[in-house]
Amino acid sequence: MPKQHTYVLGLNTYDHDVSACLLRDGAIAFAISKERITREKHASGFHQEVIEYCLKAEGITLDDVDLVVRNCYILPVPEMEDRLVYQDMPGFLPAADRKIAENHPLFRSKSDKVITVSHHLAHAYSAFAVSPFKEGVVMIVDGVGNYQSDAMEAYPDSDKVSPLARESESYYKFEDKTLECLKKVFMEQSRGMLSDEFYNMPGLGALYSRVSTYVFGDWNKCGELMGLAPYGRHEKVGHLLDMTDGKLSVPAWGTDYKQPYLFESGSWEKSPAMRHWEDIAWRVQDDTENVLLARARWLRETTGAKNLCIAGGVALNCVANGRIAREAGFDNVWIQPAAGDDGIAIGCAYYGWLEILKAQRNFVMDHAYVGRPYTDREVARSLEKFLVRIQIEAKKSEDICRETAKLLAEQKVIGWFQGRSEFGPRALGHRSLLGDPRKAEMKDILNSRVKHRQAFRPFAPIVLAERMTEIFEGEEDSPYMLIAKPVRPEWRDKIPGIVHVDGTARVQSVREATSPMLYRVLKEFEALTGVPVLINTSFNIKGEPIVETPEDAVNCFLNTGIDHLIMHDMLVTKTRMHKVVAPVMKTFGDVAGIVASTSQAGPG
Repeated sequence: MPKQHTYVLGLNTYDHDVSACLLRDGAIAFAISKERITREKHASGFHQEVIEYCLKAEGITLDDVDLVVRNCYILPVPEMEDRLVYQDMPGFLPAADRKIAENHPLFRSKSDKVITVSHHLAHAYSAFAVSPFKEGVVMIVDGVGNYQSDAMEAYPDSDKVSPLARESESYYKFEDKTLECLKKVFMEQSRGMLSDEFYNMPGLGALYSRVSTYVFGDWNKCGELMGLAPYGRHEKVGHLLDMTDGKLSVPAWGTDYKQPYLFESGSWEKSPAMRHWEDIAWRVQDDTENVLLARARWLRETTGAKNLCIAGGVALNCVANGRIAREAGFDNVWIQPAAGDDGIAIGCAYYGWLEILKAQRNFVMDHAYVGRPYTDREVARSLEKFLVRIQIEAKKSEDICRETAKLLAEQKVIGWFQGRSEFGPRALGHRSLLGDPRKAEMKDILNSRVKHRQAFRPFAPIVLAERMTEIFEGEEDSPYMLIAKPVRPEWRDKIPGIVHVDGTARVQSVREATSPMLYRVLKEFEALTGVPVLINTSFNIKGEPIVETPEDAVNCFLNTGIDHLIMHDMLVTKTRMHKVVAPVMKTFGDVAGIVASTSQAGPG
């Protein structure tokens, strides 16, 4: 029987945000991050789980895959895997993963069907190759990429640096599938006892992570830092970045910054350093925006391009993205929804499809719903286990969208589980918590009942795409919640639940063609309230990944103050028994563990 399809598997490996993307004939079939499967945030380690997820969803085996393309930003994958053989590096290959890796056909593979691509090149392919544009330019900015010696693309001689410098920024132009690097900005290794930690390097994304570490004790809290920035006082902290004639410099981190967050120092919210942290957050955000805007304008003026594609971890900064979209002069801006390192899997796959297999571009990523589908039977099974059944009432709805809208208008918090999961860090309406934006206190309700996160952090809106410009300023579309827009003054009092302290919101526009059920809920809510907007936040609690499976959704629902869970056309409500059972479960074990280990046998 002749082979029906050509498959390319892209992998982001070993360090944070391990992920896989499977292409079928040049289109994304499935993509998943390891954290969604293992429930460990930003999961690292070996990649067996994500490979099996994609292959099983497609109904194929690894033997059916024509090409595997991988990246690890630390070292090229073959060198990384050789080191893992003789060196114990549990952050990259935990003990539990070691035996699995040693027996896996991709580990230290010598097959000519298994290749490696460098980091920023993979980011670039993740952006332009699936964009709607035939030509344009690409902006890649992140914390740290590969060593200069491992960067695979040609770039201008004027950007040459030492072999041990690391990628920080890369700029390209493209026409169809041809990509040319216009500029690369590298970071030289920093000196001192922490020289191996990228956030001490002199780069744009590295500096932002340095401030995140200083304020929150975690380099990966950049989203929180962006949310804190509007509370800061302007110009109270000196510039942390300087750019003169296109050359970026990062001044030395001085001893004036002597109020780092210390975990043993008590409550973060009550720290006497809060005012200082707000001020430095404002400064690094403002500096970052100005540098990115200058880079984008340089790209436009140098090339005359009308279309801009963006990826890399810094592309998750929706405030900077909004300024670029409005002020850089491009006609169109497209941002990869999985802009961080999980999206590297997409770029690896498309590098293989276009550059190695010499195929043509034939796919536009107009949505991020690329997880596997779950059947109604799988949803039903997640509700049948004994310790679930005694706590819930579940009924099939004849009109689940209308019923959901009615509950939302009654100020209920809804767990919304539909279709294929989103790829990337944003919940885009398939694994979401939904709320009514008309009440400012809904932010506090969501935080106290479910999210348990800092009170300063805003919640994002979803809006009917055709009503977006009526409510939010700016013509640029924002389907992936990656552009912050000012809320029009006449709407701010109508939807205070989504308005940040600076009058902006991180908008997601919703279209019927790509998310029909979510669109219908918005239409029904508008019919009831006159407001075509809802609060949308990720279906998870603080510190956990977004839910993936029906079981994940049920566990989160039972362990939090979510009022109702909607899965497909099932409306799930807690019964009085939940108040009896839930405290016992919390005392003797976590909900997920008990539910997973409980058989379906039981009374009734």
